[in-house]
Parts: sequence; structure tokens; C-alpha cells
Amino acid sequence: MKPPNVLATRHYVSRVAWLLLVCCLLVFPTFSYAAAGPLDLTVSLAGISSVVIFVLAYALVMSEELLHMRKSKPVLVAAGLIWAIVAWVYVQAGMPEEAEIAFRETLLEYAELLLFLLVAMTYINAMEERRVFDALRSWLVRKGFSYRSLFWITGVMAFGISSIANNMTTAMLMCAVVLKVAEGDNKFIGLCCVNVVVASNAGGAFSPFGDITTLMVWQAGQVPFGGFFALLVPALVNFMVPALIMNFFLVNRQPAALQENVWLKRGARRIILLFLLTVAISVLCHSILYLPPAMGMMFGLGLLQFFGYYLRRSLPRSLERKRERYSRRGDWKKLEQLGSVVPFDIFSRIARSEWDTLLFFYGVVMCVGGLGFMGYLSLLSETLYGNWNPIWANVVLGLISAVVDNIPVMFAVLSMAPDMSEGNWLLITLTAGVGGSLLSMGSAAGVALMGQARGIYTFAVHLRWVPAILLGYVASIAAHLWINAGMF
Repeated sequence: MKPPNVLATRHYVSRVAWLLLVCCLLVFPTFSYAAAGPLDLTVSLAGISSVVIFVLAYALVMSEELLHMRKSKPVLVAAGLIWAIVAWVYVQAGMPEEAEIAFRETLLEYAELLLFLLVAMTYINAMEERRVFDALRSWLVRKGFSYRSLFWITGVMAFGISSIANNMTTAMLMCAVVLKVAEGDNKFIGLCCVNVVVASNAGGAFSPFGDITTLMVWQAGQVPFGGFFALLVPALVNFMVPALIMNFFLVNRQPAALQENVWLKRGARRIILLFLLTVAISVLCHSILYLPPAMGMMFGLGLLQFFGYYLRRSLPRSLERKRERYSRRGDWKKLEQLGSVVPFDIFSRIARSEWDTLLFFYGVVMCVGGLGFMGYLSLLSETLYGNWNPIWANVVLGLISAVVDNIPVMFAVLSMAPDMSEGNWLLITLTAGVGGSLLSMGSAAGVALMGQARGIYTFAVHLRWVPAILLGYVASIAAHLWINAGMF
């Protein structure tokens, strides 16, 4: 007889595999902004075979907790097979350059995401090495915050910070804090990660700078800059409803007490400031210069490298000054700690990035890129806005964004430019932004946290709270329709 947790996991996987199959038959928009190819392959053997390959790969990803197989493996193979099918069809049709151009465009979009993620992970690893999160954990414990208080503190911080910074970066920061504060308590960490993902996605929905989709809608001129703030209350409802439900399942106890005084390593505060500066530069690059956010992040990585060089070159002088100071004080404990100080190495921080997550992103981006090039993006757009009420179409698209990325979903809507009121444009902005919270793979924040807290925050852990998150999704839509009724 199978253990109960294995049976439960299989039950979850089975249910979501069917959901994926239904969605796959409707749409697989490309991650890049390229249009569908000249050949419509949606009803061809090549298209159907590619859909089946992707569904099987995703089913293996969802079974990661059961199979103990890293999630990047199946999607990497699926991406190769799908693009091989696309290329073969276009070679036979005498248009090999069409498939090559589409592949390169999709690869470019992934490269931008890869560089953004790589810099964010490097900064977080650098702050961890400088003991920033250990010090924050020590401060939180000394303040006497209980698990329930920590649950709400990290959630509220994620909601607020993600309105001005990238939701994925915000989620990774809060996850790092939770991992340090509740080290060893996997149940609490998993619950907090779910809360942080929901809060980060909700916080990015009401600000023009909070998410790429809101920037897209603003830059397209569909909603004025100040119009997005009408979504503040609906976004808050989306975060609060599942958080209140999860709150009742928390075991309210105190974190384990620290046995030592945590002190920040040299340069820790300046690295935090450099990270905030990097995020600001990234946002400004995209909103003012119309350059990819990755450019600002890579510029910030260069700043971190220069600072790391300074830390290495000035380390001997710094150690000598500290030895003299601690010797005068008679602080033998700190003198002993100085003996274990090693130079700061930026490339060791880069090497510690979560490469399984980065490769998983490649697989997913290339898979949906190939399937979108076959024509499924156009099929979805024509089906929904051509035959449905815009409100229902926007709600369904939000649900679909739990399976595929919200960026291509929003691009599909902007490409069609349906005749909708400002209220409906705000609705699709809301649903596309928060719909990804329904599944751990539905948003960049969720995927990043699955890598950061591997084995603790998993697809199955997130799936247990889908009813609560779905209730928040419905409640936020209802709040928007009621509060902003005059915009429809």
C-alpha cells in the first residue's frame, strides 16, 4: 500500500495535469513578443505532438517531489524536441530562416531573464555571505516576534516592496529572511513562501512599476499613470483573503533562540545599498530609456564587482585596525573570529546561483516559444475577445496565466487591442498579475522560490492552498467590479 503522502501527491499531479491538458489545447503563447509563424500548425500532427510533449514534461515537473528529479531536466528535453519539430516543418516548407529567426527572438527574451535572475541571485548570495540575513534573523528573534507575527511581517513587506521593485526579486529577499528565521521548520517555511508569492504578485498589480505587465499597459496608453492605483484595494484583498485563511493554520510559537551575537561582515550595509541602487537603475532603464531591465541589473553587477575588488585589496589594513581595536578592549572572542575571515569573492557568489531554476526557465521559455510560434496565441485571442464578454475573457486569461507566463498573455491582449473600457483594461492588468499565484509555476516569483527553498516550497505544497488563493482571486475581481464600477 502506498504511503498517504505519495497518494496525495499523485492525486494533486493528476488533477493539475488535466488542467494543463485543457489549457494546452487552447493556448501556448510565446514568451517573446514575436508574432505566430506564417504556417498555422495548431491542428497539424506537428502541433499536437508538441503539445503532448510539453504536457508530459510539465507532468514530470509537477512530480518533482515524488520522483526526486530536478525540474529542469524534462523541460530542457521538451524544448529541444519542440523546436526540432518546428524547424523540420519549416525546412520541408522551404522556409528554414523563419524558424531560425523565431528561435533567436525567443532565446533573446530568455537571455534577458537569465541575466536579470543571475544578478538578483548573486546579490542575495553576497548579502547572505556578509551575514545580512543572519543579522536580520537575530534582530527579529530578539524583538520577540512569534511565527504568526513573522508570517504577517514578511507578507506585508513583500506586498509593499513589490509595488516599486520587481516581484521576483522581492519574493527572493523575503524567502531568504524566512529561511534564516525559521531554519529547520519546513512546514512554516513552506507556508510563508506561499504567502510571499501571493503578496509579491498582488503588490505588483497596482503600480505602473510593479510588474512588466503593468508597464506594458501603461506604455501602450491604455491606462494613465495614476489610473493603476485604483487597483490598490483589489490587490490588497487578493493578498489578505488567503493570508487570513492560512493564518488559522499557523502554529504560533517562538523561533529557536540564537546562541551567539551576529555581527555583519565588512561591507554588508554597502552591498545592501548597491542592491537597492541596482534595482532602481533597472526600473529607470526600462521606464525612461526603454531598455531591458537586464541592462540595469548587469550594470549593478559591475558595481558589485568593483566593490568586491575594493574589499579584497583593503582587507589586510582593515584586519590590522580591528586587531588593534579588539586587543585594546580585550575582546578575545572577536579577535578569534577575525582569524576565520576570508576575502570576498564575487565569482563564488555567482557560482552559488540556483542553476536548476535558471535552466528550468530556459526550458519553459523555449517550449512555450515554439508552441506559440505554431499559432496558439492567435487562436486564443480570437476565441476569447471575438466571442466572449470582455469581463469573462479577462477573468479566464488570468486563470490561464497560472499555467503560462503573464507577459505573453498581456501581449496577446495588447496586440488585439480590443475595444474595452478603462475598467476592463485594469481588470486584465489585475487578473494577469495575480492569476499566476494560483500555481507555484504560474509566476517568476514562485519558480524562483522553488529553487531557493528546494524541497521545502514545492509544487504540491503550494497546491494545497489553491482553494484559498482562488477565493482571494475571485474576491479581488469582485472588489474591482464594485469599487471601480464607474470605469466600466
